[in-house]
Amino acid sequence: MINKNNASTAENTTLEVVAVDPRVWDQTAHQFDDICQEQMNVFAAERWPQMNVDCLHFLRDGELVAGCLIMHRAAPLGLGGLAVCKWGPVVLDTTAVDAEAIHGLAIDALVQKYAIEGRLMLSILPRPRPSEVNFATEQLLARRFKPGLGLPFPNRYFVNVHVDDEAMRASFGQKWRAHLKKSEKNGLEFEHCDVSQMPVFYDLYRSMTDRKQFPDYSAFDSLHHLMENIDDSARPELFLVRHDGEPVAGAVIFATGDTAVYLYGATNDEALPLRAGYLMHWEIMRWLARQDRIKWYDLGGTDGFLGLHQFKNGMVGKAGIVSEVPRVMNYAHWMLPRLLGETLFFARDTKAQVMRWIKSRKTIGPND
Repeated sequence: MINKNNASTAENTTLEVVAVDPRVWDQTAHQFDDICQEQMNVFAAERWPQMNVDCLHFLRDGELVAGCLIMHRAAPLGLGGLAVCKWGPVVLDTTAVDAEAIHGLAIDALVQKYAIEGRLMLSILPRPRPSEVNFATEQLLARRFKPGLGLPFPNRYFVNVHVDDEAMRASFGQKWRAHLKKSEKNGLEFEHCDVSQMPVFYDLYRSMTDRKQFPDYSAFDSLHHLMENIDDSARPELFLVRHDGEPVAGAVIFATGDTAVYLYGATNDEALPLRAGYLMHWEIMRWLARQDRIKWYDLGGTDGFLGLHQFKNGMVGKAGIVSEVPRVMNYAHWMLPRLLGETLFFARDTKAQVMRWIKSRKTIGPND
């Protein structure tokens, strides 16, 4: 929830906006507690090459307090356009008393720069957070942003890793603990690897997708660009599990900031009977718990798969939380940008719904 006392003290405050070179942004983004892969230039520029990217620092009384990577593209003839912020803005210190107020001031600065002066529709997708109420959504609603289409399966699973091993293990669901015990008896070896072992993970992932025969919409093909070009201070971590010396499971985790994010996982045919996924995530959680800054492990969603829900829900256990991915929030100060933006989003959302329907038919099959 928004701290109204802090918000009121900052009511008449504005932040100075300073543009930062994208390379400098990526080199220094690790200092923001809120930082995530979606706010890294090396990630955004590769995934959305048709968009222009701005990297911004927000200063209060000359001191850095927040930042934001925002993508934008104007339509011809001054008819409007879009400015898109995914999982931002990011705050330097989320433990500060006025952290939420600073976040709100950063939103105000984005509205002024892009919606009012830039005459664009501003679209902000708040970061999923381990809380029942997302304060960023509340701030956007208070600023007359309108909710867009939500995800069909919005659940997001967060494990609390800001506890010791004993408390974390006790939190797991009973069946999850039982599977973990069995996995620990299978002679599996857990390894925290450097980037040189990424080809091993790529082979595991492609073998998995070929075996499962499902369409992959995750932008996995851009992962190699992220791993090879990102600054060392924010490079995702690679973990592998081996059996008899052979890799059977792996995961890539963005572990910069106060919330680690499970980006990609992969297994081969041997992993299921060995319950390799249980050992892998347990050891990843233990590793994350040893990092002073990290408090939560964001496992992502499930796309509606019941087995994946049971696995992640058991891992979240009693100490974690299942929250919902916020809806995208849109704001346009001028009529033309509003009409253009709403038309573009309607076309995008319609296409997404059609693709999900096609995917469901492929999953179910014509004779099921």
